[in-house]
Amino acid sequence: MKYPKKLREGAIIGLAAPSSPVSSERVMQCRAVLEAMGFKVIMADNLAVSKGGYMAGDEVCRAGWINKMFADKEVEAIFCIRGGDGGNRILDYIDLETIRENKKIFVGYSDVTSLHLLLNQECDLVTFHGPMVSSNMVEQFDEASKDAFFAALTAEEEYPYKVPKGFALGIGREGRAKGVLTGGNLTVLCASLGTSYEMDTAGKILFIEEIGEHIGNLDRHIYQLRNAGKLKETSGILLGQFARCDTDEEAYTIIDVVLEATEGLDIPVMYNVQSGHDFPMITLPMGAECTMDTGKRSILFSVVR
Repeated sequence: MKYPKKLREGAIIGLAAPSSPVSSERVMQCRAVLEAMGFKVIMADNLAVSKGGYMAGDEVCRAGWINKMFADKEVEAIFCIRGGDGGNRILDYIDLETIRENKKIFVGYSDVTSLHLLLNQECDLVTFHGPMVSSNMVEQFDEASKDAFFAALTAEEEYPYKVPKGFALGIGREGRAKGVLTGGNLTVLCASLGTSYEMDTAGKILFIEEIGEHIGNLDRHIYQLRNAGKLKETSGILLGQFARCDTDEEAYTIIDVVLEATEGLDIPVMYNVQSGHDFPMITLPMGAECTMDTGKRSILFSVVR
């Protein structure tokens, strides 16, 4: 898969809402934040539109703006304003040929996971599981998140995951693995199973994050991946943030669930990767070739354009 062109200073950014909307006031705050960074901004007209109370307009509108921004030669990068709900409803309306012909930076996470899978698997495009404008940049764009964001989007030959201070990588199972990075939000990944947009994990490194789930639901989702054959196909697993996810006992965690679900498989597992629904939010290039090494406690991405 190919990295898009590097983000340049003063670039024109397309601000999109493929899932849920924000308020009109928030839209203006998001624009101001990007302009303060020196960017020019083109905004979709559905950023503050609500359908059903949880989607930023209908499927044709939300997908249409993604298509327009990829087709627009002036737009150099597309940043999602937030995640939310309804992203999987627009997949049938995405113009894959336009995206293949106009590969560019695309950033988001959470419900945007379904679009990462689509663009990685169908368009051979590296996308970025990284900060969203309303969710991560308006009130709190911490230095670790900001540094990683710009480092990932301007990388030359390689992009190393730099461990934020106080968030050491953990080792669940030792080993070294290499493969294209796939994954994202656990609930959205499971929702892809059995569809024409199903996640492919064969020979890949699987990244997983989640928010606000009980350990029982996390367990159910992980074993859905296991029962679908998705875990045994992976070359390695990276566990991100599990923000506000409850457990019945502190002694039994998502790490235990994953290790049990992959017992007997030669799959290295690393955890405490700071990417997901919390701060710092470190950008990960989805679709890029990734090397994870528990001996070195390192995660390294190759940049190929």
